[in-house]
Amino acid sequence: MDRTALLVFAKPPLPGVAKTRLIPALGAAGAARLAAALLENTLNAAARARLGPLFLHTTARHPMLADMARRCGARRRLQRGIDLGERMAQALQRACQDGSPALLLGADCPALDAPRLLLAAHALHDVDVVFVPALDGGFVLVGCRAQAAPTMTRLFADQTWSVADVMQRMRLGMHGLGLRWAELPALPDIDTPDDLASLPAALRHAFPCNACC
Repeated sequence: MDRTALLVFAKPPLPGVAKTRLIPALGAAGAARLAAALLENTLNAAARARLGPLFLHTTARHPMLADMARRCGARRRLQRGIDLGERMAQALQRACQDGSPALLLGADCPALDAPRLLLAAHALHDVDVVFVPALDGGFVLVGCRAQAAPTMTRLFADQTWSVADVMQRMRLGMHGLGLRWAELPALPDIDTPDDLASLPAALRHAFPCNACC
């Protein structure tokens, strides 16, 4: 399989910074611990996929992030851009500068494991862009060929994120830009207290047991 860069986007897993929508269920400290566990799980899955270079793109530097990156062999980069769309587009374009494809994923979907990353990379043999939608209407992964990377700026421009029609707007945008795309089966992400029911049992030690009842 061709070399494919893997880009993991994350915030420092700090109380009041990460997973703030989970604070009503877990408290600020519990939400931060869960964010750290999810991020480590994502980095390990990306490392196991062995697709190519692994990058951890963060909104700020923190020793915890440096330690996680070191353990899984990831290079650290700061996110660049005014909003999420610009930051994702810039990260993909930078990763594709050598002509290789790239996959960008968040750190809140524990079901996005190494086999699914391999499937997403394989899909880019036949299409310009690949998505893994989220069950809540967003997406948990986006990837592109190098030739399509410059177009991601237009696809992500002036978007509203964290709402239920994000993926549908991506489809309309790709159609308008003449992009060929593929979608893998949708997966649950962990954003709100209701999402905690989708958390794997192996990660439940990161928060009080009664928080997901």
